[in-house]
Amino acid sequence: MRIKKAFCFLLLSFLLLNLVGCESFARKFTRKNKKSNQPIQMVLAPEEYKGPDMSKEELYRQYFIYWKAWQDELINALTQKSSLKKKVDCAQEALKNLVNMKMQLLLEAQKNFDPTLARFSELLTDLNNDVYGNRDNSNRQEATQIKANIMRDFAYAKVRNYLK
Repeated sequence: MRIKKAFCFLLLSFLLLNLVGCESFARKFTRKNKKSNQPIQMVLAPEEYKGPDMSKEELYRQYFIYWKAWQDELINALTQKSSLKKKVDCAQEALKNLVNMKMQLLLEAQKNFDPTLARFSELLTDLNNDVYGNRDNSNRQEATQIKANIMRDFAYAKVRNYLK
């Protein structure tokens, strides 16, 4: 008897739910259209952000600070026997900032800068050729000497009269 009552109750519950329906339940499991029909916004004239206008003094100081940070990072990488890629990347970034520093100077001061750039380029070549890190100590000494020379000869206080 109990089984008959439970069966009747379940049957009535099922019929009642079927008649009433559950639209939100059905909506949940129906496929929705993808929204690919929306128009694509095209950029016709890209704008380039120039950044704040900086004076030649500020640019030189900024490149000098960037160079110094990358040079310190290079010396640190040579001291810690870091990977070749890290050493070369540090040297390339330092060289890039040295070139930017040079471009801020007058022609006569740029000529004084050329031997330093040549020396640094040789260091970069030595780093590229030293795959196994056998010359890290001598390269570190060379990088330290280059840093000392640049700090002595091309600090802002020394070259402020030679900026374009």
